[in-house]
Amino acid sequence: MGLIEEQAIIDTSAIPNNHTNSGTHSKCPLCASQKIQSLPKFNGARLASCNECSFVFSERIPTGIELDQFYCEEYEVTSFLSKITINRYNELLDHFEKYRKTNRILDIGSGHGFFLETAKKRGWEVYGSDYAAGCVNVCKEKGIEMHSGTMTPDAYHPEMFDVITSFEVLEHVYNPNEELGYLNSFLRKGGIMYVTTPNFNSVLRYRLGEQYDVINYPEHLTYFTHKTLIKAFESKGFEKLNVRTTGLSLTRYRTSKGRSNQEYVSETSDDELLRHKIEKKWHLRALKSTTNWGLNLFKVGDSLKGVFIKR
Repeated sequence: MGLIEEQAIIDTSAIPNNHTNSGTHSKCPLCASQKIQSLPKFNGARLASCNECSFVFSERIPTGIELDQFYCEEYEVTSFLSKITINRYNELLDHFEKYRKTNRILDIGSGHGFFLETAKKRGWEVYGSDYAAGCVNVCKEKGIEMHSGTMTPDAYHPEMFDVITSFEVLEHVYNPNEELGYLNSFLRKGGIMYVTTPNFNSVLRYRLGEQYDVINYPEHLTYFTHKTLIKAFESKGFEKLNVRTTGLSLTRYRTSKGRSNQEYVSETSDDELLRHKIEKKWHLRALKSTTNWGLNLFKVGDSLKGVFIKR
């Protein structure tokens, strides 16, 4: 949306395992260093940074009760699917074709199953995972094999999948090392994982600071950059194929500034209207490509998009 290629359909499958008491991180959840410090400019979200690897995360670990209340009472999964997003899904699936051997694909945080529906139409055997019972039921009605709740090491067989996808989910996890370790075990050797997640070093975050509404406890618990996303995956046995930082969201800017209460993903959002204009005009598509080239060059786009292979 805006200049982002894929529409961010935010889901909840990777919410941390339930626990009764909240706590705080005493060490970096990425590299385990104890050299961590609070970020005074982000006290509201209790953000901290690791002095060793620069990973940014919420110092506070939410309780299961906090998460249940937030996701069950306040959190909405969009039911809107743009035709442009379907096109982007098909472009991704075109790229995934050369990795198709087992014919199985897993999407973490499936929401209403839009991506897996598209994959199923192309002959993939589709599997999904989501925390929200409503989403699990919707996907099952569409013929998608679903895992309900948080990810566990026995959720799937070892080396079961050719491709694993994760659209806007990793930022919801307070223990990314554990999550990525599970996913690596489910992926066959030579299989790939595609992930999107907000970029903490984005133009909008620099411009808006703590006002940037991506920074939101307990919704988002970890904040990746180009460098730390690669480190997270490489530490769990993945090899980077490509990581890009692209996109600028007018919707996100206006909602963060309090100038709009529009839904982030909707047919009438500023981003969606802009996407349609760009699709229709070649010179706007050229401008989008040039803008994304610059955002990627300086690693300051709103979104991180990574492709990693299991060797």
